[in-house]
Amino acid sequence: MGTHLKGYGAERNTVAQLTDLYALGNTIDTFAPGHYARVYEAVDRRDGQSVAFKVMRAEHIAAGDGQPRMEAMAFINEADLLVRMSVASSVVRLLDCGYIASREESPRSGEIESYGLSTELFRQGAFRFAGKGWRPYLALELLPRNESLLYVMKPNAPGVRWRLPTEEGLDLAFQFANVLREAHRQKIVYLDHKLEHVYWNGATLRIIDWNSSRLIENSPHVLAQQMVADVHNMCVGVLYPVFTGLSPQKGSLVAQPADQAGVESRYTDVSQLDFRVEPTLSKGLQDLLQQGARRQMASIDQFLTGLGHIAADFGWDTNPARNASLSQARSQVRDGLKKLRQGHDSLREARDMLRDAAIMEGITDDFEAEVRRVLTRLNDMLNGRVVP
Repeated sequence: MGTHLKGYGAERNTVAQLTDLYALGNTIDTFAPGHYARVYEAVDRRDGQSVAFKVMRAEHIAAGDGQPRMEAMAFINEADLLVRMSVASSVVRLLDCGYIASREESPRSGEIESYGLSTELFRQGAFRFAGKGWRPYLALELLPRNESLLYVMKPNAPGVRWRLPTEEGLDLAFQFANVLREAHRQKIVYLDHKLEHVYWNGATLRIIDWNSSRLIENSPHVLAQQMVADVHNMCVGVLYPVFTGLSPQKGSLVAQPADQAGVESRYTDVSQLDFRVEPTLSKGLQDLLQQGARRQMASIDQFLTGLGHIAADFGWDTNPARNASLSQARSQVRDGLKKLRQGHDSLREARDMLRDAAIMEGITDDFEAEVRRVLTRLNDMLNGRVVP
């Protein structure tokens, strides 16, 4: 079978076997499965790269009329938008797109046609492959699961809540808003704002799942309305949970509905945010997010201007000489938070090592009891951590 070179304008590949191109592993979306697709960890055999293999759910295969379902067209939409948004480093990278013949929920065999980044060939194949019952797939950059904000912020015990420190939250907000600014410049609105789509390692933001996003080229009025909705959804669906550890629906963090109707209605009724649980949060930040919730900001640039004023009070100043002490204090905070994250990583590694020791065969009861005592205290430390 011929191999396929990834890249823009790549030529059509001959049909290959799935196992020639990809080795699929376990699902990686179990904590927040999507409506359109399942996602598997995989290895691209052509270059050895680990990828997230996103394939349309088997129940969405086209009916007997051979017309592609809306769920299949969402894959084409996402591929197109990811290529357009590849200029933004915070957007997950598309590596390959195509169709597979397997009708198994977890595909392990069957034919595959791979187009690399040729979204036009991908679009042209929609009707041909719908008639054959083939499913669309995307191969995406694989992001660490422990950087998904829903995964790390969702409490695992009653009465537990985590939030990002304001320094990190400001950084995330600037990065997210700049992604929206680039999207809006291209007449794209993201819309599908929720923590399970946000990956954060303390310094770098990545945003996944653009299948419900929209390119609006022919209606300036609709585009303007949707831009306001985008700012609203970012403030309500991402930044409020980031700064409070709570859902905007006034409850614990949970995976949000993933179907298109859920995307469109998710935060429609949220126009007031409750900060009583986090009264220590900057009053300026509270006011800015309330403005977004009330749809009082007409553009992402207006949000960025307001965010810049708030950030200046936390040492974010392009001219540190104006307040050298504040700038130095912010630098200390950044370094301290970095070491704190490194410390939490070390604690998790220590917990895993102790867990392995506690289940080894041949150890004495006293030895196991002591290891489990230390594990209990260690888990208490991790449950009381400062940084999600």
